[in-house]
Amino acid sequence: MGAATVLLAAFAGLLALGNLAVSTAAPRAFFIFGDSLVDNGNNNYLATTARADAPPYGIDSPTHTPSGRFSNGLNIPDIISEKLGAEPTLPYLSPDLDGENLLVGANFASAGIGILNDTGIQFMNIIRITRQMEYFQQYQERVSNLIGPVAARRLINQALVLITLGGNDFVNNYYLVPFSARSRQFALPDYVDYLISEYRKILANMYNLGARRVLVTGTGPLGCVPAELAMRGTNGECDPELQRAAGLFNPQLVELIGELNKEIGSNVFIAANAFNMHMTFITEPEKYGFETSKEACCGQGPYNGIGLCTIASNLCPDRSVYVFWDAFHPTERANRIIVDQMLSGSLDHISPMNLSTALALDDARA
Repeated sequence: MGAATVLLAAFAGLLALGNLAVSTAAPRAFFIFGDSLVDNGNNNYLATTARADAPPYGIDSPTHTPSGRFSNGLNIPDIISEKLGAEPTLPYLSPDLDGENLLVGANFASAGIGILNDTGIQFMNIIRITRQMEYFQQYQERVSNLIGPVAARRLINQALVLITLGGNDFVNNYYLVPFSARSRQFALPDYVDYLISEYRKILANMYNLGARRVLVTGTGPLGCVPAELAMRGTNGECDPELQRAAGLFNPQLVELIGELNKEIGSNVFIAANAFNMHMTFITEPEKYGFETSKEACCGQGPYNGIGLCTIASNLCPDRSVYVFWDAFHPTERANRIIVDQMLSGSLDHISPMNLSTALALDDARA
């Protein structure tokens, strides 16, 4: 039910590099914005169907219980925090996010949302990106009251930010139903132009709110996730129309990030090219120790891609050999490879530099 935005690595040889410490400095604050790929439990506190707070979600987590993460275990933000040597961020709606816990950062993400506020309307009560930004402002006021405005501003400026948006704007908006409102309003290339123009406003606002190191993920190969193989694909082949959508969106997002960095005069924004990362997994899963990149571990129907992952679903015995946990979301093992690629990937997968290089530069300037 979240986005089909799936970020997967391209070079297995970089796994060892990804296990190196990113920084010897004290852990920086970490802020997360976006959809179900990075939501770690905000939707648990909302009256919405876009939630992952029931078994078998979380089956391989430290507590072996569901937490609201759309994964069998840890998700991308958890693993980034681990690499930074920091505690995992708490959901912004969690009552435990108070006092010194605020200094770790916060996760504002909400499953089902997109760049556009009409994306995910079928999920009803979710935290749309405009609201996530309002919460970020509210967070800053709370931290300022805790440590003072100067220290609060420094914490925000030195933080790492992750934002993951876009997939839902296609699978849970434009292509949600035949002849959707947005597909009748826009031809696909014009819709992509509109998404990019709206994303520009979001990223500019993030910079204005003090973010100075922002990792922006594009969409993965949308037509290749189990849900789309089941509903739209033919004989296990990726759906060409959703692939076309991703192929139009991602290069324009990279171009947008380059333009914003040029306007600012600094490489604030880093683009993770999810499409390029993931296609290697799609075509050669065995190269990375996976048995399948088509079938989800948890689900039902063709490729386990139909409906929700529930206690009544088919459940694979070994999650480590599956790329996909459910119809849209990666397994923890796939998430770990994703993060390793973010940290140490080459420029054709993450630009203008990888995350390890960016954080090392930040530490040198501090």
